[in-house]
Amino acid sequence: MKNISLLGSTGSIGTQTLEIARQYNFNIVSLAANSNFILAEQQAREFKPKFIAMFNKDAAKELKIRLKDTDIKVESGEEAVIEAAEISGSDIVLNAIVGIAGLRPTLAAIEQKKNIALANKETLVTAGEAVMQKAKENGVKILPVDSEHSAIFQCINSKIESKINKILLTASGGPFFGKSKDELKNITKEQALKHPNWNMGPKITIDSATLMNKGLEVIEAVHLFNVSAKDIEVLVHKQSILHSAVEFCDNSVIGQMGMPDMKIPIQLALTYPKRICCNTEKLDLTKIGSLTFAKPDTDTFICLKTCIDAINAGGLKPAAANGANEMAVELFLKDKIKFLQIGELVEYACSLQKNTGSYGLEDVFLADKAAREAVLIKAESFKK
Repeated sequence: MKNISLLGSTGSIGTQTLEIARQYNFNIVSLAANSNFILAEQQAREFKPKFIAMFNKDAAKELKIRLKDTDIKVESGEEAVIEAAEISGSDIVLNAIVGIAGLRPTLAAIEQKKNIALANKETLVTAGEAVMQKAKENGVKILPVDSEHSAIFQCINSKIESKINKILLTASGGPFFGKSKDELKNITKEQALKHPNWNMGPKITIDSATLMNKGLEVIEAVHLFNVSAKDIEVLVHKQSILHSAVEFCDNSVIGQMGMPDMKIPIQLALTYPKRICCNTEKLDLTKIGSLTFAKPDTDTFICLKTCIDAINAGGLKPAAANGANEMAVELFLKDKIKFLQIGELVEYACSLQKNTGSYGLEDVFLADKAAREAVLIKAESFKK
């Protein structure tokens, strides 16, 4: 029996986590969501958590009314989400919140010595050094949920002592792999939201299209696996079958393959150190036929290069890159900027962040705020 606190329960990762919980009768102790009170009510009635946090105040009010015939406690705001992460009785917190909003709940759960199944990559992108140090101090495991980082984790986690040469981090390339800047000038959000392999939320889908998602994953991998960015090679692998691989000191390469289905890495993070059966499609390599690999075009998809430069510089640069991207994607989804301008805005805001030395948690949020403000100001100049 696993006792789970699930943050981001109404999103793609959250709903798939609950599919696994339903299959294996895992106990859901607490849930946290943003504003989808209709789905949150359905989840509450099925899984009967002790506590639900809704980030949106109005959504929490509505959910309280809908659940007044139950003993489930409902609260709102960031502090409520932190309470859902800290709640007693859970063994593991699966954090599937999107964006920097997932950082404080992760740290709160670590302080309570709860293991973390991490789908919120921004936690490590913005404050990786502090988070990993806190986890070490509290004896907490950080178990990756991203398919790529789960693959790397599985490849490294063997009984053989060996030195890593490099990590091979795969990317689907999104819907626009191979296209030039000219071809991408007038891309619409509808086109960018059509990912060829994965069914994800809008923000992560846009990040995949710009390759920002892969840039964030490079930063995340640096912290998770204690390597430098130069030890990570990004490969565009359109089939999304090899989820990532590791090259060792004897030049052998071990990779993890499977159909593109997030339930596999979610389940592994929840059941670690055991691997149990998963109700997913089996991989048939004869049907796949061939696997292809290519180098990413960082001249066209500049978000990836900006993230690599940011983690190489260190300090608050990664936090600035992440904050700028969150704001730029929001503007793109509202039809206020063009597709290629996302990368321009991330690069611009990141260049303004000068602190590459030591920093505290509040500095992270200040850098995030400054980057968002820089994006808004710069975006206004695009209209002139």
